Amino acid sequence: MWEENGVRQRAEESESGLRRDLSSRQVGMIAVGGAIGTGLFLGSGLAISIAGPAVLIAYVVAALAALALAYALAEMMVVHPEAGGFGAIAHRYLGGMAGFVQRWIYWAAQVVNIGSEVVAAGIYFRFWYPEVPLWLPVVAFSAIMLVVNAAAVRYFGEFEYWFAMIKVVTIVVFILLGAVYIVFGLPGEPATGMGALTAHGGFLPNGIGAVWLALTVVTFSYLGTEAVSVTASESRDPTRDVPRAARGMVLRLALFYVLGMLVIVSILPWNSASGGDELTRSPFVRLFEIAGVPAAAGVMNFVVLTAALSAMNTNLYVTTRMTYSLARDGYAPRWFAGLSGQGTPRRALLLSAVGLALAAAVSALAPGSAFPVLLGMALFGALLTWLIIFASQLAFRYKRAAAGLPSSPVRLPGAPVTTVLAMLFVLAVLLTTPFTAQFGMAWKAGLPFVAVLLLAYWLVRRRSSHRVPERREEV
Repeated sequence: MWEENGVRQRAEESESGLRRDLSSRQVGMIAVGGAIGTGLFLGSGLAISIAGPAVLIAYVVAALAALALAYALAEMMVVHPEAGGFGAIAHRYLGGMAGFVQRWIYWAAQVVNIGSEVVAAGIYFRFWYPEVPLWLPVVAFSAIMLVVNAAAVRYFGEFEYWFAMIKVVTIVVFILLGAVYIVFGLPGEPATGMGALTAHGGFLPNGIGAVWLALTVVTFSYLGTEAVSVTASESRDPTRDVPRAARGMVLRLALFYVLGMLVIVSILPWNSASGGDELTRSPFVRLFEIAGVPAAAGVMNFVVLTAALSAMNTNLYVTTRMTYSLARDGYAPRWFAGLSGQGTPRRALLLSAVGLALAAAVSALAPGSAFPVLLGMALFGALLTWLIIFASQLAFRYKRAAAGLPSSPVRLPGAPVTTVLAMLFVLAVLLTTPFTAQFGMAWKAGLPFVAVLLLAYWLVRRRSSHRVPERREEV
């Protein structure tokens, strides 16, 4: 029992030394918070501009791949609820090189995302106070998020729960308002019906090939699904909480994205809705204005501000646990494996803080030159992470079966066929990125970075005074 008569019992420690202090509701909302950033509210127009109303197909297909990933992660994490999540499992089943590359490239990808989110948060803050220099809110928000992550994990979980809740409530209200507008109309506005789905060039105005190109943007929206696995080592009941959170998160994301896009392309002409890269032209703002929501742009600015801070908060948590896991395995300085009295890896947080500062500086000072390279590296690393997760799940099943070990209580339906199909999908999306203007830097930046990581792994192994033991399955 965790709380009784107002007296809190001492948290049980996981095998990694971290405290199992995250409740089921916190794990579930952390998963959603990490996956929903500002892309849905502001960047959804980009995918619509590429595929038109048929963007709905892209969101459904990408949701299926994300659902397969969630099940694959849940299958492995209920057996191995370790610090480092999928990176530690890659180490265990694919070897030290895979575990090293997996965790460091994901760390770098998330640090870039954190840096871009905190700069975005500063820009959103200046919507109300344009005279404030950008660096001031960036530094302030960075300090706040670092303090939250340095606290006991239960406080981080509660903070993130309510931050993510703001996003969820906003999306639900948007979908409900849109449904009412489509079917019944709003005060002073007649019902729109769903004619916009086929008007202005039809459902496929740019052809089926455009739907595939849109998949690169849409899949990027689902990145963050994997973050739920990192909470396993600090969940009170990982066997119950992680599978539930993984399934619930993907289903919520699918509903939010698919229904949200359906509302947008049903109400607004797709070539008008595609201008959603600016706050005042966001489809969310336009619908709220039609519904008579006072100061709709200001309300939406508050929502996207909390969305950016929520995604930043969760990703900072993930990078910290990745660093801690690498240090425990000997692939980062051992000093970073230290824990505070509350069981928080504050030393590992310091490294993520340095990465945050560098990424934020590059994002603010060189947005048109250096930052696209970092963003391309981040996208490449995130998609490579998905590929390694699926490869780990194949090895997980094979090695457990060969050792005569029982199956996981959670299983990916249709695997290994499902796993292979999902891998092929992710690989195809990765191969398509050079043909898109937005993500053309992915391969150019990603491959050299992977080469650097492989060299670093070779140097670490060579200079080690003793061989770092590989993780092995325990019977």
